[in-house]
Amino acid sequence: MALGSNQRHPRLGAPRGVVAAAMDLMDGDLGEVVARSPIVTSAPVGPSLRTYANAAVVLDSELAPHDLLRALQGLEADLGRTRQGQRWRARTIDLDVVLWSGGIVATSDLAVPHPLFRTRRFVLGPASAIAPDWRDPITGLTLRHLHARLTRPGRLPR
Repeated sequence: MALGSNQRHPRLGAPRGVVAAAMDLMDGDLGEVVARSPIVTSAPVGPSLRTYANAAVVLDSELAPHDLLRALQGLEADLGRTRQGQRWRARTIDLDVVLWSGGIVATSDLAVPHPLFRTRRFVLGPASAIAPDWRDPITGLTLRHLHARLTRPGRLPR
């Protein structure tokens, strides 16, 4: 699971506090959080100008992927997220199913693995910190390998 916030919450405070609270709320309500990454800071994607706080968790849950998605959207709503207006704008919390131990889900409302996770440092960094040997079912590469590919330095010009 990937978590992100770039908007203050009236009770929880700054985005780092929102992400930490969301991790706590997932633990027990949605399953058992068996690993938590450090919370990192990242630049925004899209039109938002606010810096994000991002993290990842490994969640042991009995919920099927679509039930988990609905539960996550309920948790987002409880934490003040509204789904209106422009995509990728500032938000109190964003919770995504990135990978699932059951492999691939491809429906109109849910795609697992998350279609963009391989290109996002703010997802791969935290995820590889807590589950480095977890494999992407599409490429077969581990999170450690995907993160290394994404962050390796470019070639020097000749």
